[in-house]
Amino acid sequence: MRAARLIKMVLLLQSRPAMTAAELAKELEVSERTVTRDAQALSEAGIPVYADRGRAGGYRLIGGYRTRLTGLARGEAEALFLSGVPGALRDMGLQDAASAARLKVSAALLPALRDAPRAAAQRFHLDAPGWFREPETPALLPAVAEAVWDDRCLTARYRRGEAEVERALEPYGLVLKAGAWYLCARVPDADVFRTYRVDRFTAVGGGGPRFVRDEEFDLPGFWAAQAERFARSLLRAEVVVRLSAEGVRRLGYAVDPLSAREALRSAGEADPAGWVTAALPVESEEVAYTQLTALGPEVEVLAPAALRERFARDAARLARLYRG
Repeated sequence: MRAARLIKMVLLLQSRPAMTAAELAKELEVSERTVTRDAQALSEAGIPVYADRGRAGGYRLIGGYRTRLTGLARGEAEALFLSGVPGALRDMGLQDAASAARLKVSAALLPALRDAPRAAAQRFHLDAPGWFREPETPALLPAVAEAVWDDRCLTARYRRGEAEVERALEPYGLVLKAGAWYLCARVPDADVFRTYRVDRFTAVGGGGPRFVRDEEFDLPGFWAAQAERFARSLLRAEVVVRLSAEGVRRLGYAVDPLSAREALRSAGEADPAGWVTAALPVESEEVAYTQLTALGPEVEVLAPAALRERFARDAARLARLYRG
């Protein structure tokens, strides 16, 4: 425990010109008296820790005692500190490791690049969860993340409908999408890659043998293909609509982006009033009703007839409601 604290103290002093005993005590979560004893221990071990006396005093390293990453340019150094999402690292149990890594890199940077972490933090913040709901961290996520990091096989039980299924998996990667965690894994028995929602796991058995990772596996590419395939699988119905120019502009905000792209790709030429007719893929008529209502008078449903009649009835009700 003390050895780790002494190392952290050296790294803190490498990353800044000087630090007071109070600042070090806060960072190390110890008393100022312990800081004094640790500084003395470092000095006795040959590390040039110098103590400035007085109210403005503090501790610093002398003699250029540091390891430098001379190959990093400013842009590279700043980008390095954007490489993780703090909440995601915390959920996977990697917050301490990430913090230690950032501290080591900060300590090793050239003085001219020492402000890179602060510059990046001031300008960018990555907030992965979606709006309007409290994100929940799956209880089994740290165990799954550990297996992913170590390339170790795991056995997972997960909910599929009303039943539970058990699978032996080779966990290749984790994806955080709108606050939900997904595991991309190879199923050895079927020799296929599949995606699983981690919050549907009911049990995970880790500590299995290591598997040989397919080095050609591309996690971002696999996820993009899976996400598009999933989105397409939901679009089982079709609605024919007329859209004003404003309706065309707002369509992507009202319906799924994939659905909007498909509809606008199928749209014909605008009529003299500027309206276009398009075939809109939708999940169901009920979902289409909810989504298209947001466009108000900028959309006219042409088919199916039942959905058009529903919009007509509701439009008449709205007219009666506002006529008075």
